Amino acid sequence: MPASPAPRQCLPLVDAFKAVASQLIVLHHLAFYGPLSDGTYLLAPDLVAWFSQDARMAVQVFLVVAGFLAARSLAPQAILMTANPMAQLWQRYVRVALPYVAALLVAMVCTKLADHWMQHDSLPDSPTVWQFVSHVLLLQSLLDVDSLSAGVWYVAIDFQLFALMLLLLWLARRWPEASSLGRRRLTHALVWAVGLASLFYFNRDADWDDWAVYFFGAYGLGALAYWFSQVPSLHARRWRMWGLVLLTLLALAFDFRTRIALALTVALVLAWSLRKGWLYTWPRSPVLAYLGKISYSVFLLNFPVALVVNAWFTRYAAADVWVQTAGVLVAWLACNLAGAAFYHLVECKLSRLGRPRASQTVPA
Repeated sequence: MPASPAPRQCLPLVDAFKAVASQLIVLHHLAFYGPLSDGTYLLAPDLVAWFSQDARMAVQVFLVVAGFLAARSLAPQAILMTANPMAQLWQRYVRVALPYVAALLVAMVCTKLADHWMQHDSLPDSPTVWQFVSHVLLLQSLLDVDSLSAGVWYVAIDFQLFALMLLLLWLARRWPEASSLGRRRLTHALVWAVGLASLFYFNRDADWDDWAVYFFGAYGLGALAYWFSQVPSLHARRWRMWGLVLLTLLALAFDFRTRIALALTVALVLAWSLRKGWLYTWPRSPVLAYLGKISYSVFLLNFPVALVVNAWFTRYAAADVWVQTAGVLVAWLACNLAGAAFYHLVECKLSRLGRPRASQTVPA
């Protein structure tokens, strides 16, 4: 089995997944929130309808990749490495939330600017102090507070999922008198238990979609795919991977959800690529690598930037379907350019504050 890579080693396949998923989310927002997409719909109704409704399933890619990377960074051998889980959680918050808060400030400015040029249902209301504070605390969905920008709910869910994974890993490590092998098995069992509870119950009830347990099925698939692909014994590895597939298929037979089928597919591709070694070598595309690198910034900024472009075209451009379609393309390009600028000027600088310092680790 290939040696475990350094945590910061390039992962071109992961970058490719993030690049494609982030672009699908941008196109989903462009199709779902008008008014420019209304004109494009007249030219390509099926395509716009697909982006509007189905492209949002790209979130499942982010969920699986996040679980895969969480397992890789927190517990590469399925035993929590950090001696201070709360410090790890705080570092995660700083690394994720600081660029997010900066993006919220940009979003509020963009909303104000767009409001001067158009009136539309996609425009958020003027923000309140409590609304902003609830977003900073990543509690806006749990407190039923209106969102300041489309898609930011995912940042809160990602943090919840990370915290839940950290808790499960901590519980497994704290089990008294357990051997290293026993702790690994307990980690697998706990992640499996919460993952199956999600797949068979929580994920089937949209009332839970403000909570991590709704999404943990996909997240857990990513984590288990990482751990199971690392098992040295061929026999043990095969039956665990088959168990992963069969139990997920059973959940789909019980209640078929395309999003879960997609999550399983992504998890299997990641597991296979890790086992065969091409997780670190393929695809060799500088474009996908760069788009994957800036994907979080693009994700954070795409809605407010698209809102401004929509407003400008609504105010100053001709009400022609071809002009509106050109506006959609301009908005898509602007989202990526703004995301790239935000990545270099803001995200890179702020995320350094959340990088873990050299600290004591717990031996396996």
